[in-house]
Amino acid sequence: MIQTMVNAWKVPEMRKKLLFTFFMLVAFRLGSNIPVPCINRTLLASMFASNDAGLFGLFDLFSGGAFSNLTIFALSITPYITSSIILQLLTVAIPALEEMAKEGEAGKRKIAQLTRYITVVLAFIQAIGYTFGLFRGVLTDNSFFVKSVIVLTLVAGTAVLMWIGERINEKGIGNGISLIIFAGIVSRVPIMLRNTFFSIKEGRMSIVSALLFLVFALAVIVGVIYIQEGTRKIPVQYAKRVVGRKMYGGQSTHIPIKVNQAGVIPVIFAVSVLQIPATVAQMMPNSGFKAFYDKWLAANGNPGVWVYFTFNILMIVFFTYFYGSISFNPVEIAENMKGQGGFIPGIRPGKSTSEYITRVMSRLNFVSAIFLAIIASMPTLLQHWTKLPINFGGTSIIIAIGVALDTMKTLETQMVMRNYSGFLK
Repeated sequence: MIQTMVNAWKVPEMRKKLLFTFFMLVAFRLGSNIPVPCINRTLLASMFASNDAGLFGLFDLFSGGAFSNLTIFALSITPYITSSIILQLLTVAIPALEEMAKEGEAGKRKIAQLTRYITVVLAFIQAIGYTFGLFRGVLTDNSFFVKSVIVLTLVAGTAVLMWIGERINEKGIGNGISLIIFAGIVSRVPIMLRNTFFSIKEGRMSIVSALLFLVFALAVIVGVIYIQEGTRKIPVQYAKRVVGRKMYGGQSTHIPIKVNQAGVIPVIFAVSVLQIPATVAQMMPNSGFKAFYDKWLAANGNPGVWVYFTFNILMIVFFTYFYGSISFNPVEIAENMKGQGGFIPGIRPGKSTSEYITRVMSRLNFVSAIFLAIIASMPTLLQHWTKLPINFGGTSIIIAIGVALDTMKTLETQMVMRNYSGFLK
């Protein structure tokens, strides 16, 4: 990885892309420290200190602390993620959207435009809920004008983050939205290390507990890398063809299918969906639903931790299968192989081949889903059983490692493509 970075830095074109990505992420971190107007910081700090971190964990995870500090990027990129989930689900259910998705680049641009519109609408709804609900007690001015300014500021912050993510996709390295989430997660590491150091120094946390957490984190990192890099190779044989006086085909190759075909998307989608009740509860702090959520649905509730644990596993399994099915089409692959004279040894071309690939994909998705579910859920259970201050759990590590691996693979791919282009020239 380090060698790839060094080689990329030596190439002016790649260096420009790396610098562009870096400065876009710096802009994100700067905006995450610019507060919205008319907020009492003392009341805000005490409000978050009185709530369990699990309630706001997802928002602070994606925003890098911008949510708890109520900055211009407090909504982070979560409205965009939610709108992406909605559109992907609608694409399967609505034929018009399905046809649009098959139109190539033109269809992708239309869906991207719809995603932007839905993102702004969702951000507007969330901003109103937070300003007039959750954060109304920390405002220094309760006038309608001030609340309107705060709402517009939060919506504009989400729109700017969406723009930064798209610019990184076009002119930088890696997936812009994923890198924004990655930057938010990594930005919390220094604070976590400092808090851990002072907790050990003041006797609030034992060295054994810190070592146990370190061992757990390393085990998760190794497991995530192992699954992310795992590949199932399906052998493919191409029949020999005689064209004129020349013979073509006859070579053997394989179809590489990743064990974790969906990447970190199922974890992000699952926690996004599970935080919808938390958002509603935050908007109604004195309601009966808030009390019901704290007991039955919250990750720190009892028996809520078990309900949260169960739904978290079910959501991850569902989104693993769902995202794997829309990102990998066995029927299309089988038809392409048949048209090119390829076949899997022992499997008839056509329908039998697509069924075989589907069966392999189903087994791989099962392994991936169970692994992701265990890694993402274990920190919640460990914190519940051992009372360890696990604030950088499995979900954070899965997302951070997954995004880092994907970004490095993108960088390596662009380096290889550039070398091939230079050779052909």
